[in-house]
Amino acid sequence: MGNLFCCVQVDQSTVAIKERFGKFDDVLEPGCHFLPWCIGSQVAGYLTLRLQQLDVRCETKSKDNVFLTVVASIQYRALADKATDAFYKLSNTRSQIQAYVFDVIRASVPKLNLDDVFEQKNQIAKAVEDELEKAMSAYGYEIVQTLIVDIEPDEHVKRAMNEINAAARLRVAANEKAEADKIVQIKRAEGDAEAKYLAGLGVARQRQAIVDGLRDTVLGFSVNVPGTTAKDVLDMVLITQYFDTMKEIGASSKSSAVFIPHGPGAVSDIAGQIRQGLLQGSAVEQQNLL
Repeated sequence: MGNLFCCVQVDQSTVAIKERFGKFDDVLEPGCHFLPWCIGSQVAGYLTLRLQQLDVRCETKSKDNVFLTVVASIQYRALADKATDAFYKLSNTRSQIQAYVFDVIRASVPKLNLDDVFEQKNQIAKAVEDELEKAMSAYGYEIVQTLIVDIEPDEHVKRAMNEINAAARLRVAANEKAEADKIVQIKRAEGDAEAKYLAGLGVARQRQAIVDGLRDTVLGFSVNVPGTTAKDVLDMVLITQYFDTMKEIGASSKSSAVFIPHGPGAVSDIAGQIRQGLLQGSAVEQQNLL
């Protein structure tokens, strides 16, 4: 209907290329335009000025011989003041951009190891953008942004990298666990040593209390009962201790069988053995002093 009345509508963010008898004549801005077809005027085509995006998948090889796929995202648009170049100089813009991306990526990635490719993806994107900017500006296009959105190594390589990472983390976890076990053992040993030290203090104090009690008993008995000697008092104390021990052994329900010499002379034998040991110790001490 528009051609019938020699009128053409151009949408927003779009320009139309006007030709007369097949030759470029003008660039039509958005709006309604009078185009008398009877004198050879026509619209050769439309060119969008909107931002466009092209995702390019490029397979290449790193310096350490790992095959990988690099996905680059190119954002570009045609320039209004160079609409004629963008329309007439390129027949397939996307194929042209893809060729430049392939060229730059396959020239940059083989110089890097796989780990460096991941670390330097921004530098690779900048190299692609600079090369595209120089090449596409002559054709009326502006490169707005270039991004390396994905780096995909071969599936076997990816699995191996994950296993290496998992092994490293397990090694760190094992070291941490060993350190924790070491600390626990050290603390347990310190606790045992402290407990034994305190137990030794308790035993020493107990024995000191027993000795003090026996001394007080001997002194008190000698004063209150005339004619008794320290030996008599000590024998009586030993007899008392002996029978108390026998009572405790017999009263315990979980005690094991204990075989000891028992008879009327057992206590005197024990007392004699104690006295004999004390006498021998005193004799040895005197010889050492001499």
